[in-house]
Amino acid sequence: MAVAVGNCCFSALTSTVKFRSSVSIQPCFATSLWSSNGHALKPVSQSKRERASNSRKGSSLSSAKSQPEKEAVPNKLSGNGDRWSVTGRGKKGQSQPTAYRSFGTQRKEKKEFAVDQKEQQVEPRSLQDADFLNAVVKVYCTHTAPDYSLPWQKQRQYTSTGSAFMIGDGKLLTNAHCVEHYTQVKVKRRGDDTKYVAKVLARGVDCDIALLSVESEEFWKGAEPLQLGSLPHLQEAVTVVGYPLGGDTISVTKGVVSRIEVTSYAHGSSDLLGIQIDAAINPGNSGGPAFNDQGECIGVAFQVYRSEEAENIGYVIPTTVVSHFLDDYEKNGKYTGFPCLGVLLQKLENPALRACLKVESIEGVLVRRVEPTSDAHNVLKEGDVIVSFDDVHVGCEGTVPFRSNERIAFRYLISQKFAGDVADLGIIRAGEFKKVKAVLNPRVHLVPFHIDGGQPSYLIIAGLVFTPLSEPLIDEECEDSIGLKLLAKARYSLARFKGEQIVILSQVLANEVNIGYEDMSNQQVLKLNGTQIRNIHHLAYLVDSCKDKYLVFEFEDNYITVLEREAATAASSCILKDYGIPSERSSDLLEPYVDSLGDNQAVDQDIGDSPVSNLEIGFDGIIWA
Repeated sequence: MAVAVGNCCFSALTSTVKFRSSVSIQPCFATSLWSSNGHALKPVSQSKRERASNSRKGSSLSSAKSQPEKEAVPNKLSGNGDRWSVTGRGKKGQSQPTAYRSFGTQRKEKKEFAVDQKEQQVEPRSLQDADFLNAVVKVYCTHTAPDYSLPWQKQRQYTSTGSAFMIGDGKLLTNAHCVEHYTQVKVKRRGDDTKYVAKVLARGVDCDIALLSVESEEFWKGAEPLQLGSLPHLQEAVTVVGYPLGGDTISVTKGVVSRIEVTSYAHGSSDLLGIQIDAAINPGNSGGPAFNDQGECIGVAFQVYRSEEAENIGYVIPTTVVSHFLDDYEKNGKYTGFPCLGVLLQKLENPALRACLKVESIEGVLVRRVEPTSDAHNVLKEGDVIVSFDDVHVGCEGTVPFRSNERIAFRYLISQKFAGDVADLGIIRAGEFKKVKAVLNPRVHLVPFHIDGGQPSYLIIAGLVFTPLSEPLIDEECEDSIGLKLLAKARYSLARFKGEQIVILSQVLANEVNIGYEDMSNQQVLKLNGTQIRNIHHLAYLVDSCKDKYLVFEFEDNYITVLEREAATAASSCILKDYGIPSERSSDLLEPYVDSLGDNQAVDQDIGDSPVSNLEIGFDGIIWA
């Protein structure tokens, strides 16, 4: 069941953003910011939403990412409304991962150890074969995250540590959130003082897996890669190995497999197969392997459940997901992502509902919404009932058979496919059974959870700063300043074509040419000189090709801004110099614009009746697949 803390809920009856307080799933990320004198820099500001989140009591699922090298930055992990993520704030609004608690003094550190003594620790010598421990390495990462409010620059760098393990062929596996916004990655083997530079070959944000390589032959001397095992069974013993908070040497904890089901992945805001265990997983464990009694790797530790009512609930990425990631990379030379069907489904448990839809058997799920960018949009309609997927019958609760005497969410079958694969769907439409085919592809988000390439796009016209709306920008600006209307679009609107973006005016850099517009911020721009804006690249193209005397921007709420084109062009260099900005646009906007739609395509965004993310849906009766 997907539930959330701090999930943002839009209500037409109120003018405020409401929050639901419950469980959240997040990466657990302990990091450090270092000043020139070697001291840790602590966050000096928080958004209003974070202060509200910090004051609420509840539980949270957090990913056990990274251990601070020295003093940990205090951090809080909370849901951000449409996804699960780390939402700490650094200096001057910096978005950065944060830790559970500050270890400011040795006395506090000892007190923390006393609390953790209840966690069952296993010494390596008690294991039947400790050789595989040498394949587990410590990861040292330096991160430099983009500044989404000032998209032409980056934030202050911070450091973190995590875990990884060798899989052969000169490669290692770790978590994607361990190397997010990386500028340098180093690894160190057990019992070695030397750190080796690692290269990030691929990052799977949705599955929270990253593939690393180390070129140094010295690093691989005597190395024995781990063997990936099969999916474990309930109550099987599991051993988690890594370099978590609390020390510098390798740590081993032991537990059992508690549950195997489709799980919300904190970092990627996705739903994939996950293994729940009761072995202790702490910050720094992320990326470390989990073993069975035969010494086979059964998965990768990546997130934990934090609650006042529960303890020792950790999550492991199973080898089926890991193998899918590796196969995808080998097949395409890059990671393309897990596909989806692109439909919103409702359970059919009620007999009257099934009878109304002319479904005679107790099976199937009802299609309530279809994404316009998905191939399913060409073959499925609202009101169709999906009764089979690749000839596997789908139950009325949206589940399918899984191993012996088990059932699992229907989405599991979709996650077994690769991007571009074709799925055979059995549907009932108006009481008639039909077979249709749909191509599966990764989901297209109107408001992305992560920025491809790391740096956000921007365009500055006479001091008006335009940038696409994204979840990191919402986090950084805080939901209150973004406004209810934009927030509702982010939570409820689907992309109508690939490449569509919500372009906003994030701020105005004051200058004589834009007098009267200085207070404008966080407003969606809809048209330029009467032409609907499709994305920020399209906006740049319209500005560059404009021959009119004036640039007329139309915003939400019928507000317009008019600039004299030649005066705006002349003022550009002066504004950039005054504000120390290297360029009037991001590098990706220097590429030629390719029009893939034509002039007659309508691109107005409409706000739907249901959230576009499973994390925003308040109950499990409907779900995206």
